[in-house]
Amino acid sequence: MPDVLRAWRERGWTPIDAADYAAAWARFGGSVATHPQVVERLAGLAGIPVRYLGWLRDGEVRGALPVWGRHLALSKDVLKRRGRRGLFDLGNAEVILPVAEGERLPVRQRMRYVSELNAASVETLRVQPEGLALAREPEDYSKKFRYNQRREQRLLEEAGGAIQPMATLGPAEQATIYADLFQRRWGFEAPGKARLEEVFGLLREFMTGSLIYLNDEPVAIQVLYRVEAPRWISLEYINGGVDPVNRAFSPGSVLSFVNTQDAWAEARAVGKPLRYSFGRADREYKDRWCRRVAVYQV
Repeated sequence: MPDVLRAWRERGWTPIDAADYAAAWARFGGSVATHPQVVERLAGLAGIPVRYLGWLRDGEVRGALPVWGRHLALSKDVLKRRGRRGLFDLGNAEVILPVAEGERLPVRQRMRYVSELNAASVETLRVQPEGLALAREPEDYSKKFRYNQRREQRLLEEAGGAIQPMATLGPAEQATIYADLFQRRWGFEAPGKARLEEVFGLLREFMTGSLIYLNDEPVAIQVLYRVEAPRWISLEYINGGVDPVNRAFSPGSVLSFVNTQDAWAEARAVGKPLRYSFGRADREYKDRWCRRVAVYQV
């Protein structure tokens, strides 16, 4: 029966290798969650092989998928079923599948948070009740909002605050600071705490953004991953941590301002739109920073 079900799911699709998938992603684009190296490295950490599928037209790959059986690769459901729940954290990352513009194809593997960019090309999608929160462009914030954010940043810096790029820290230090500030902010352990250092090491080249120190002590951190596709930049805000003792200086808000402003500046420098995802549009603070967009599922 499993073989029959797989044949149905993969009807019209052809097995391809990892290099073919990477070539499709490089040509058609994708997101952090579907990036070839992110998929390969995290699947390797999980010890779950990836099956790559291609949608061929006239012998040419026009769409591609990395799958774990009946799910998209890196699925939380598969990790849970295999006893690896919380092995790594990608939040509710936007899924952009590498599909050629103008193509129409079916996808039958289970997946959520599929991007509006795939809405016209994947015929099996249906609207997901939750929306996705994408960071607004800097000009979309009111003058008062931008003034207040700059004022908070100035006051923090005058009190001894300093902004430092995440890239200046090694994976071990990143993991220690993140685990500590996450615990302080939320009162429970960071997802995947036991393997944080390993995950941060595997995804080091994709990690971006900064963290904030106050009087040489870390007080705010965000885990951000960034990949560049041919026609856009995909950036995922996975999670963060803040020391609530320093709430008066709003370090979390300052860090969101700094990270989003820097990301927009980098994207505009290379002339590409930015898809800076805060994940599911489920919290009030996200509405301050983001616009809600439709998202889909299979």
